[in-house]
Amino acid sequence: MAASIKTITILGLGSILSERSARVTFPGLTNFRIGRVRGYRRIFAHTPAIFVERGIADTGTLEMSSLSAEECDDASFACTVFEVVDEGLGMDAFREREEEFELRMVPYEGYDGTPAGVGLLCVASTDVAYVTAWGAERFQRLYTDRGMRTIWSWPRDSGLRPCGTYLRHCVLAAQKLGGEAKASFLDQTYLVDRKTTIRQYLAGAGDGVMATLPPTALAERYGG
Repeated sequence: MAASIKTITILGLGSILSERSARVTFPGLTNFRIGRVRGYRRIFAHTPAIFVERGIADTGTLEMSSLSAEECDDASFACTVFEVVDEGLGMDAFREREEEFELRMVPYEGYDGTPAGVGLLCVASTDVAYVTAWGAERFQRLYTDRGMRTIWSWPRDSGLRPCGTYLRHCVLAAQKLGGEAKASFLDQTYLVDRKTTIRQYLAGAGDGVMATLPPTALAERYGG
């Protein structure tokens, strides 16, 4: 008898709100849908090295943060949900791609609010955990040597802002999902201060964010 195919459920909170973008990384994904995570808050509160490497981080204005989820009892947000084949590597298959996060299996609900299962979520971590996992030399090379003193320890009053190209992509993806997913991204996603919603931030930013086009080479990944 042939062995059954094992899959991992992925919960998308940022760039993979877009099915097109998700398929850049997971071309064989199946059952792309909308769900909801409770007990976590979606925030722009950390600075990944990849934005600097791709030339889309603005270190001068601090428009360089990305999304993660952090525990918060009374919070929730709509996410995308899909399955990918587990080729025997389990969660370790995603560790290199999502190097700065804690990859955690968390419960999620279906679109109708009923419990649906558990999925892999990118959860906020710490600089210490990064160094423990990847080593001080890697942290020095990817962060410190580029003038980035931290990944995760940005104070709430630091003025850290979302990377414009990345935020535009996420907004466009949420708009395509529509309904609850769109409203959740605008009203249940916060800046590093944990107070300002993305809807409020965009209202104050004028057309600047949505005019921040990705480089041609990243148009597919960050095209909404």
